[in-house]
Amino acid sequence: MSSSLATTHPARTHPFRLDGRVALVTGAARGLGFEIAQALAWAGAHVWLNGRDAVALQEAVARIRADGVAHASSSKPTSSSLQVDALPFDIADDTARQAALALVQEASGRLDILVNNVGQRDRRPLDDFAIDDFRRLFDINLIAPLALAREAAQGMLAGGSAAAGQARIINITSIAGPISRAGDVAYTVAKGGLDAATRALAAELGPRGITVNAVAPGYFATEANEAMVSDADVAQWLSRRTSLGRWGRPAEIAGAVVFLASDAASYVTGQTLAVDGGYLAHF
Repeated sequence: MSSSLATTHPARTHPFRLDGRVALVTGAARGLGFEIAQALAWAGAHVWLNGRDAVALQEAVARIRADGVAHASSSKPTSSSLQVDALPFDIADDTARQAALALVQEASGRLDILVNNVGQRDRRPLDDFAIDDFRRLFDINLIAPLALAREAAQGMLAGGSAAAGQARIINITSIAGPISRAGDVAYTVAKGGLDAATRALAAELGPRGITVNAVAPGYFATEANEAMVSDADVAQWLSRRTSLGRWGRPAEIAGAVVFLASDAASYVTGQTLAVDGGYLAHF
């Protein structure tokens, strides 16, 4: 066997542990972003929680630490071992975004994991959209994540995480990427673009040691979907439309992201993993 293909074994640690790694999760004050940030912290990463509301971010950090205390007797870490910090900035603001990444590099010395979770949705018929409405949603849902991925990759290369095989970019897309419905044009186009960006970035950055993957959530019972969650007709429709017959619980998104961020996924790149209760597989 050639030396380039010889079997090598990294240090024998749990394949999903992220000890010593640094992660940035955008849109982490609530919903799926919060659950992702919490799970990465439980897996051992130092997690920077991003959002535009500094107060909400501090509350999210406090919740993660408090939950660590509540589970101190279980396998979850205590608050003293959790490393979580708030990093308020608008990802669509070029200056603020670059300053935030510089702060992470200065404070943590590296960035290993970027989770592009921020997203905005505006369900309206096509004729009700002005061109500026499209630009606004594309900027938040596609342009800003692409710019953040590029800038984070530069830090991963400079900080050594790419060379160490620990550099991960994970985009949170949507089942609205590969499929569509009327009245949701801008979001569907943007998420489809982010799916394509995932593949393009994987091809671009793979030779440099950075994996790029995506997670596509289905219908999750988050705060943003509260009105739909309480609608009995929607619940009945989901019971027929999904293989598992229910809404997703927000915490159920986290395992997919931890997997893609970990050594267990070191040979996985350019993929979109649907976490949708079987929505895309079921008709």
